[in-house]
Amino acid sequence: MTVDPPYLRIAAELRRRIASGELVPGDRVPSTRRITQEWGVAMATATKALAALNQEGLVRALPGVGTVVAEPVRPRGRDTAPGEGLSRERVVRAAIALADGEGLGALSMRRVATEFGTSTMALYRHVPSKGELVHLMTEAVFAGTPGGPEPVGWRPRLRRELRWLWSRYERHPWLARAMAGITRPMASPHAMSYTERTLGALRGLGLTPHTMIHIHLSLLGYAQGVAIAVELESQARQDTGLTAEEWMAANERHLDSAQLAGRYPVLSNLFGDGEFDLELGTLFEFGLERMLDGIESLINRSPKT
Repeated sequence: MTVDPPYLRIAAELRRRIASGELVPGDRVPSTRRITQEWGVAMATATKALAALNQEGLVRALPGVGTVVAEPVRPRGRDTAPGEGLSRERVVRAAIALADGEGLGALSMRRVATEFGTSTMALYRHVPSKGELVHLMTEAVFAGTPGGPEPVGWRPRLRRELRWLWSRYERHPWLARAMAGITRPMASPHAMSYTERTLGALRGLGLTPHTMIHIHLSLLGYAQGVAIAVELESQARQDTGLTAEEWMAANERHLDSAQLAGRYPVLSNLFGDGEFDLELGTLFEFGLERMLDGIESLINRSPKT
C-alpha cells in the first residue's frame, strides 16, 4: 500500500476544509508555523503543502495578511456575449486587480481578455496596447488626494504627500516598477497633480527651481526604492506561500550557522538576545524623516528673499 508523503496529506486536509466551507474565500489558512505545530512536521514540509495548494489556485499570498483561501474562478454566464459591456474603465479596473493579485509580470492583454471571457482584439478597441494599459492603470491609482485639512508648514505638507504616495505603493505593489522611469516621465494629469502638490510645499522657501525639482525627484526616488521591496515581498509570498516571518523561521538554522562562523561580529552582536523585525513601513518612515532632515538643512542654508 502506497502512503502519500506528509505534505500531500496536509494539503489534502486543507483542501477538504476549503471544499466543505470550513475555510471560505478570504480566510487565512494555517501558516507554516501553525502547520508544523498541528501536524508535527518540519517547516520545509509545511511549505510544500501550501505550495501545492497555491499551484492548484486554492490559496494565494495576500500582502500584509498571509496565505488565504482564493476566490473561485467564476465562468462567464452563457447569456453574456463575449466582450459585452466592455469599456476602458472596466478593462483598467480588471488589469489593476490582476496586477494587485499576481504582479505586473502576470499582466497581458490576453490575460485581461480571459477575465472577461472575450478575445484580445475586443480589448484593443478600448486600449491600444499593454503599455497604454499600464499607463492608464497608473493614472487611475494616482486619482484622489490625501484626506483631511492641509497641514501648515513645508515639512508636514511633504510628509503627508510622501505618506500618501507610500499608501499607493503598499496597496499596489506593481506601481513602483511601473513608474520607474523618472528620466522619461509621461503626461499623467493625476501623477502631475502629486508633483504639483509636492513642489507647492517647497515654494517660497528661497530654493531655486533646480533645487526644488531635485528635492521632488529625490523624495520620489527614495519612496520608489523602498516600494520595490514591497513588490519583491509580494512576489516572494506568491512563490513560496510564506510570509517574511515564516521564511525567517524556516531559514533560522542557516542564518544562525552563518553568524556563529564569526565572520560578521558586528552584525551578530548588534541586537544581543533581542529580535529584530524588519517592517517596510517602519523603514520608510525612518528614511523619510532623515530625508526631511536633509531638506531642512538645505532650506536653512538657502538665501531668503
